[in-house]
Amino acid sequence: MSKSDSFFIRASTSFNGTIYAQSSIDLGAYVDALGKSVLRIHNVAVQWGDPLERAFSGAGSFGVSAFQLTTQSQTQMVSATNKSLISSGKIQTGSDAAGVPYAVEETLDIAPQHFTNGYLVGVEQIYLGVDSTSGATPALGLTSCQIVLECTVETLSQSAAMALALSQQ
Repeated sequence: MSKSDSFFIRASTSFNGTIYAQSSIDLGAYVDALGKSVLRIHNVAVQWGDPLERAFSGAGSFGVSAFQLTTQSQTQMVSATNKSLISSGKIQTGSDAAGVPYAVEETLDIAPQHFTNGYLVGVEQIYLGVDSTSGATPALGLTSCQIVLECTVETLSQSAAMALALSQQ
């Protein structure tokens, strides 16, 4: 099984807090089913909002925004039992009546870095989806979700092909 040095793939999805938003990430340069080339995602890092975007806007607000990275296009957020799910997480914030933040929590529910060998991808497109609780974007002050994926490319061995077939699509 030949492996490459790790490299990074970056993606972003903008959202407005009212509907599910999704962007595709083209992996065609790395994944080639006929040539037996696959992508292994080792780590996912998430950034909510632009670097200087405020995390709160308004007194007495609370909201949740969530992201998911999947191997198939989705129309809504999916659970961990969905075989297309690579990674997911969320950010929750709230403020009291005076606008003082009382809760900020960011979680990475599922991530390749939690697995022994990362996450093997054999499709040419993956999808970054984002959604929010009703009105969460004004409450959170966020309009985008960015991710950075640490990846390697490897030749699909027989054991990797079996693992891929058992775990996905």
